Amino acid sequence: SLVLLSKGVPQTMAAFGLKSFLDEAGCKLVFYLHRVARGVSLSTTCLLSGFQAIKLCPSISRWLDLQIRSPRFMVSCCFLCWVLHLVLNIPIARYATGPMNSKNMSMDKLYRYCSFHPSRILFSVLAVIFSFTDGACLAIMTWTSGSMVLVLHRHKQRVQHIRSSSSSPRTAHETRATHTILILVSMFVSFHALAGILSYRVTQLQSPGHWLRGISFLVSSGFPT
Repeated sequence: SLVLLSKGVPQTMAAFGLKSFLDEAGCKLVFYLHRVARGVSLSTTCLLSGFQAIKLCPSISRWLDLQIRSPRFMVSCCFLCWVLHLVLNIPIARYATGPMNSKNMSMDKLYRYCSFHPSRILFSVLAVIFSFTDGACLAIMTWTSGSMVLVLHRHKQRVQHIRSSSSSPRTAHETRATHTILILVSMFVSFHALAGILSYRVTQLQSPGHWLRGISFLVSSGFPT
């Protein structure tokens, strides 16, 4: 909800032609909230997939299997996700400004209502950090989902002879669970990977068109929606 509100509402207002509707403090708050919310959304979805994989296949980690049964452990992990992204995105709030205060409008290509202009070195460092965290989340999500699908497939094969004697045509629970996992991980990876590629493309073009910016916004909002 925070991802959609912090980016969707301002982008919609900008699309309708409103200009300079946020002052510098508003831009800092909106930029910061969006980045933190996006990071937490990625991390907690990744955590959920990891916890599900461990519960389904405890042999992955016996210690973690015992830990995730405790609500306190789950809450601690979510709390750490929030703290991590609140700290990582401090430079976002530091260097975000209103459009009227910015001489460098490079990030105005992505956000028509605000600007973000750190030094070239800081921009590169932030790009590496965020690319690494996003890539790690996508890799863990893919690995855990693949592990769950494999476990479900093996279980289905083991009980196949039991079900073959049954006349019920109902779809197996393992099949339905596998389809759900595959749909989730496919949407997660494709939306986030495509959003990253489009965002990079928009910032590299001298004058990106409104269609490209609009598509980039819609793709980045796809998974939260």
